Amino acid sequence: MRKLSRSGWLAAVLLAAVLLAAAVAVRADGVDDARALLNKGQSAAALSRIDAFLKDNPKDARGRFLRGVILVEQHKSDEAIAAFRALNEERPELPEPYNNLAVLYAAKGRYEDARRVLETAILAHPGYALAHENLGDIYARMAAQSYERAGKLDPKAAGVRTKREQIERVLK
Repeated sequence: MRKLSRSGWLAAVLLAAVLLAAAVAVRADGVDDARALLNKGQSAAALSRIDAFLKDNPKDARGRFLRGVILVEQHKSDEAIAAFRALNEERPELPEPYNNLAVLYAAKGRYEDARRVLETAILAHPGYALAHENLGDIYARMAAQSYERAGKLDPKAAGVRTKREQIERVLK
């Protein structure tokens, strides 16, 4: 086996760097192209582009996350929930898919599921401020529901009505 000369070794390293940069650029282009289409309001084209990208890169977290975002944009919340759940299972260290999943659960009134998912996001990334904020909103929504139930059980309880009204003002 021939040993590479210093200049041959340097050329091989440079070639490898160029090939790696080209591979990264191709990878980024698929996600970036889909994001650009989505930003232009072309969600169907964006979904087609990201699906084509994911066909060749099925484990790419950025592409899978963007696919979930596109599905949300298309009002396909059940499909988006499935996309974010799958991403959470395979990449539990990423807090953003948990947060998006929690938002979708909250929009469906599934506050317990949203709470659980946000707490998991915070465990994965304690410094993720948005998850903390959204968890506070979920607790407020859950409190509003409890006050509403209490008010129905005891319509004369003025304190319950006052608390519910205060929470509703916070949530607006």
